[in-house]
Amino acid sequence: MAYSDFTLATVKATFGLILQEGQDLFGSGEEQAFMVPTLPPSLPLKTLMDDYLPLATAIATEKARSEFLIAPILADIRRQLDHQVSLFSGSDFSVAPEDGLQGFCDYILSASPEQLLITAPVVIIVEAKRENIVGGLGQCIAAMVAAQRFNQKDGKVVEAIYGVVTTGTNWKFLRLIQNTVEIDQVEYFINQLDQILGILASPFTGFNQTE
Repeated sequence: MAYSDFTLATVKATFGLILQEGQDLFGSGEEQAFMVPTLPPSLPLKTLMDDYLPLATAIATEKARSEFLIAPILADIRRQLDHQVSLFSGSDFSVAPEDGLQGFCDYILSASPEQLLITAPVVIIVEAKRENIVGGLGQCIAAMVAAQRFNQKDGKVVEAIYGVVTTGTNWKFLRLIQNTVEIDQVEYFINQLDQILGILASPFTGFNQTE
């Protein structure tokens, strides 16, 4: 079994997780009520999005959305945080193969500047799924459980593990605290890029809204 084999039902049963839906984890999505500090895209990302967004939506394949939308957005987090976080793409993240926590993750952001090797604390797992957001939840949660174990094994205490299932244009965030998975009721869209970047950066900038 691998991350991609998990459904929402099987990941819940396998790891004894509690799922909490219907929560607004970061605010209403409106600028004045948004609880996480927003992060405007850098000039390089703005320039890329002007070119890449129409291209990715026109090609409309998972590969195009991953290369032209998701990767540039995640790379901008690394850029704006002065390369103090590392970004991995398509990396093997086999933490507990005996429990099915093995395989490759589409993207990993880690709270470490080390780029050659994934090191704890791994804070956020990003699973890129084309069009089917709900279908990607099980895989993403399994990778988040692996990140939780990975951090614990290395003696790094991380209260919350963040995850996201994204098509590139749509972003659904999750948070794992102990054995409870909180699934954000809000789905963010590419025209809310300031808010998407703010949420992605929040685990690395000291903001941790867990109430």
